Amino acid sequence: MTVRFLLDGAVVELAAPDPTGTLLETLRGPLRRMGTKEGCAEGDCGACTVLVGEAVDGKVQWRAVNACILFLPMVHGKAVMTVESLAPGGRLGPLQACMAANGSSQCGFCTPGFVMSLHGRAIGALGSELPVADAIAGNLCRCTGYGPILEAGQAVPRVAQDDGAALAGLDGLAGDAMASGVFEGRQWFVPRSSDELADVLAAHPEARIIAGATDVGLWVTKGLRDLEQVVFLGDVADLKAIEETAEGLRIGAGVRYAEVHGAFERLHPDLGELVRRIGGLQVRSSATVCGNIANGSPIGDGPPALIALGAQLTLRSASGRRTMPLEEYFQGYGKQDRRAGEFVESVFVPRPGANSVVHVSKLSRRFDSDISAVLGAFALTVEAGAITAARVAFGGMAATPRRAAGCEAALVGQPFAESAIAAAAEALKRDFSPLSDVRGSAAYRIEAASALLWRLWHREQGVGVSVLDVEPC
Repeated sequence: MTVRFLLDGAVVELAAPDPTGTLLETLRGPLRRMGTKEGCAEGDCGACTVLVGEAVDGKVQWRAVNACILFLPMVHGKAVMTVESLAPGGRLGPLQACMAANGSSQCGFCTPGFVMSLHGRAIGALGSELPVADAIAGNLCRCTGYGPILEAGQAVPRVAQDDGAALAGLDGLAGDAMASGVFEGRQWFVPRSSDELADVLAAHPEARIIAGATDVGLWVTKGLRDLEQVVFLGDVADLKAIEETAEGLRIGAGVRYAEVHGAFERLHPDLGELVRRIGGLQVRSSATVCGNIANGSPIGDGPPALIALGAQLTLRSASGRRTMPLEEYFQGYGKQDRRAGEFVESVFVPRPGANSVVHVSKLSRRFDSDISAVLGAFALTVEAGAITAARVAFGGMAATPRRAAGCEAALVGQPFAESAIAAAAEALKRDFSPLSDVRGSAAYRIEAASALLWRLWHREQGVGVSVLDVEPC
């Protein structure tokens, strides 16, 4: 099978590609697009940022992504834009010229990635509604040149992108049939529907399912693993649905975090703020909500919040579907309740009721683009001044995302008062026996988890603590 994608309007064809070869390797190798840099090779620094576009509702939807962990079959039938695309004939585009004139580039290694992130924002790419600082949160400048970079991003106006040629070139580029191929004995598949996906997994139950590759990509680039069979979800159209109803939010397995940001924010503002802090925009433009669940990570940011809200997970196979409370999916470290041939189809998140008190907090060593040390999520039902129901879930405190049973029991049936919070905070300390690692000690995690419950209480009382009010150590 040949992978085809558009690069500046020209069709690039890669016959019998390595299914876990990255777009970055192809750009810097045979295509000689040397402007796209390799920094971390794990999606953290943004030096390899490019724009990938696909036809959506009669126009091209662009998104900034990390080319270093984007596998080649994931761009089949799509358009690609690199930093060279902005300067045809060597003439700098407006953003590039502004970066140069403003002293926004020092060593220059990170500059192409910043340019692509800011250009995506300027042309209305996914996440373009975010402030400039958020748009470049996934880009690292080692020369500390953020001030001039922010100034350049703010100075360049939004522009209309003429995607007519790209839209015409994308028409029929992927073909109608499921893409598949074999490379050195390793098989890969790009199904177009969930029925095809179910059939592929029935025939190849051990195949690795890849949505955004923001996790699996590192298995290859850092772990140097060979994946024998891979199935890519990016073209499964019926898994890309977001359904907002009065009852809640249903999210298909192909929905990326950047695509559901607004819907999460409407469900509850804390969910919107949480999404804003999941990786950088490039990660959120690739990573899926359900992929964050399916991989079973104990420090995934999405699952604790969804567990606290009572989310239900639906799995599907060729033989049917089954639905379970999200917390039951996680059985132990590296072990999930997913049978051979099954895949996560969707997750349903109930809408908080009028009497709900919801709070989600993420603690990490830096604000942007970092892994949680502790993530706490709380959903209390308060009626007539009493707590009638409580769901409390944490990430980073156990081998799986997990509810805090003792804390919940200490809250239910009690008045929503400081005394109940104090008792529940003490009970919470007995719910977990966390590990110590580079992100935090066990003692820190225990104290921090209790502090997050107190944060909920103080916020509900309208009390906020400014960093300016804290005495220096």
